[in-house]
Amino acid sequence: MKILCDREKLREGLAVVNNVIPGKSTKPVLENVCLVATIDAIEILGTDLECSVRYRIPISSGAGSGELKEPVVKVLEPGIAVVPARVTLDFVRDLSGDEVAITTHDNNCLIQSGDDKCELVTVDPDEFPVISSFGDAPTLSVQGGSFTRLVNRTVFAAAREAGRYAMHGVLCEIDDGMLKLVATDGRRLAFSSVECQSRPVDRSRPAIVPTKGMQLFCRVITDPLEQVQLHFMENQVGLKTKNAEIFARLIDGEFPRYAAVIPKESANYIEADPETLTKKLRLVANVTGTEARAVRMRFNDGTLELFGQSVGRGEAHARMDVAFKNGPAEIAFNPDFVLDGLKNCEGGVLKLEFNEKTSPGKFTLGENYVYIVMPITVDA
Repeated sequence: MKILCDREKLREGLAVVNNVIPGKSTKPVLENVCLVATIDAIEILGTDLECSVRYRIPISSGAGSGELKEPVVKVLEPGIAVVPARVTLDFVRDLSGDEVAITTHDNNCLIQSGDDKCELVTVDPDEFPVISSFGDAPTLSVQGGSFTRLVNRTVFAAAREAGRYAMHGVLCEIDDGMLKLVATDGRRLAFSSVECQSRPVDRSRPAIVPTKGMQLFCRVITDPLEQVQLHFMENQVGLKTKNAEIFARLIDGEFPRYAAVIPKESANYIEADPETLTKKLRLVANVTGTEARAVRMRFNDGTLELFGQSVGRGEAHARMDVAFKNGPAEIAFNPDFVLDGLKNCEGGVLKLEFNEKTSPGKFTLGENYVYIVMPITVDA
């Protein structure tokens, strides 16, 4: 293999692929990236067997501003090289030249720019896992910015600690022209949906995508106006952008029946300014400790009073104006859970609905965006 490549383009590709490379693995070959040079592009491949990346740097020679652009890639000799992922990225990143030359000979790979060079020991390409490819598979089209917003609205609510395996991912459903995402850890649940930009692909059952996979999908979306393609397979889901194809193995398990958790009717209905509530909630939460992470909310006479306290720290109070229906009401939440949802609130008004202080709180934080938080019982 012998290629010349724009250094910054190569660095960008290596950085994306390194997101899935394990620092240490029982299979050492997974700590490497696979460079594939063809007549019209360089592909950078990486995987941890749960998530995989195929990043493509094409030869760009189209006309721009009336002039012929210099190619980003020049493939002098096609070939394959499997090289250490982290070292390759670090070396390319620290080079000062604009162009990088990569040449392989015997079991070595020479990376050079100007007077700076690095020679790496390569791995047998036959040992590197096979990475999936989209090909001509049927796909679902969604605007990149809309997909990223959808993931940000939900992924934070997925479970992190050991427990029910299915909760460690985000549920994806395709229904009536809408892509729906749901995440929960058993104490809170985030649900959001977005209209698909093309006719949805038929899928008979929902898919649970690992949190890491969802976050990786968002990292490769650089243009919010670009239409990205989703492809659901039997055991994995793929996302395709202009330069990258990402694949994540689906979680095999039964996701909770989330529809039963979302209240259909509520006795108490409150509207509040999300920015003000965020400030007041943080203020009061400062005195709460890890042993009693709770903020009490009391609604009465067009105002919301917030109370927080803990042994050894003291107590805090705050007040703000709200609009609400029904009489006086009270409920308590873990402030961290509420603040997580408020970070993604869109618009100037949030809505909170609940029946009793022991029933779930339903936060409406934007169009097609519902966040459910279970209350906390505190002493009077």
